[in-house]
Amino acid sequence: MFALVESGSITKYLNGNKGIQIGDLKYPRAIYTLWTEAERNAIGIYSIVYDDTNKKDEQWYINTNQSFAFANSKVTATYGTATAKAHADVNYTEEDEDNGLGTEGELKSRGLKYKLIQTVKKEAANELSRTDWYVTRNAEESTAVPSAITTHRRLVRSRQATMETSITNASNTPALETLYTYTTDSDGVHSRPLAEIPTLD
Repeated sequence: MFALVESGSITKYLNGNKGIQIGDLKYPRAIYTLWTEAERNAIGIYSIVYDDTNKKDEQWYINTNQSFAFANSKVTATYGTATAKAHADVNYTEEDEDNGLGTEGELKSRGLKYKLIQTVKKEAANELSRTDWYVTRNAEESTAVPSAITTHRRLVRSRQATMETSITNASNTPALETLYTYTTDSDGVHSRPLAEIPTLD
């Protein structure tokens, strides 16, 4: 992306897919690929430099729109301060009710915890479904469920409960993010504090 700067201010954003007229002069699309940055700057066209310093993972945060500024012969696109997504459910307030938006105390929106816990439940259910046929066969034909299968199913349910508790006990959004952040130890093991739903080999 490029920006046209006139009299020290950005006047237009350009994607470089067509030529441009500046004053009485027309320039072909080739200026975006064949001209040097200095040559483009001489006629007021600058490549946009993207600064993602403030940009955060959108799973956990709401990023601002980018703002564009021209300074020191450079056009920079930056983000403002990101806002953490609500980690807990949000209910309608008295003010919301007064404004006709909903009934005070009723659910307004789900927080991250609810959504993450639902994902854990789904992962556990999917893993258990792989061995449900053993349980069905046992119920229908009294064929014993192999001990390894029983042990695995218990481990899945236990791990599910532990993961849900960890999510529930997280104090804020950064704490939730930490639970899901993978690290690699000295032995090369890649893991996260939340752990995983175990799978049957």
